[in-house]
Amino acid sequence: MERNEFGKNLAALRKQKGLTQAELAEKLHFTFQSVSNWERGATYPDIQNLLLLSKVFGVSLDKLVKGDLETMKQIIHD
Repeated sequence: MERNEFGKNLAALRKQKGLTQAELAEKLHFTFQSVSNWERGATYPDIQNLLLLSKVFGVSLDKLVKGDLETMKQIIHD
């Protein structure tokens, strides 16, 4: 699956904080597989996890998911 804007944004923000996928997952009580899936575009986090990620990285939800709204609409539609 092609990596999406959300996945790219998440990976970039995580790397800016100097965190591995496992470290981010541990910090937020996720599994590292979840973080990996989100970054690869295999799955998306639910709204609660999006809010948590935006708070941890100090960015708006818009900045976190910008550019991927059409893909998310399609997933919801399907």
